[in-house]
Amino acid sequence: MRQAFLLGALSSLALSATAHAETWKPYSAESPNHIQWSYDADYSYRDAASGRVVVLQAVGKVGAEPRMGPSAPGAADGVGSLVAIDCQKGDMILISGYSPQKHLEVPADWRKTASKKIDGADDKALMAGVCAGAAALPTK
Repeated sequence: MRQAFLLGALSSLALSATAHAETWKPYSAESPNHIQWSYDADYSYRDAASGRVVVLQAVGKVGAEPRMGPSAPGAADGVGSLVAIDCQKGDMILISGYSPQKHLEVPADWRKTASKKIDGADDKALMAGVCAGAAALPTK
């Protein structure tokens, strides 16, 4: 009985590890210090309640291993944030940020947060990258 339970638990861990696959897509220019922002295309989805595209972004050093994190949503092994983008209006909501000292926490009322107009070059590049494939994203 214990062996069956252990085998089941290990199978679940193996499946959950593959469920958090990461496809980091760079969207900012590489800085002189070889720093670049990317978003996790595997984590991106369309929020059913707001219609916004929710995307996990992280900063990383080009050529470093591991390049960036988090290794899974909620893991604190990188620096970045979770944002919700309105592709039609060109604005975004900062849902949460994370760092090695601060785990990613998603507040239940994030949809009530005031949005800000997307105006910086990096934010515009993120919006362009994410919104180009928004129609194909899963809705959650």
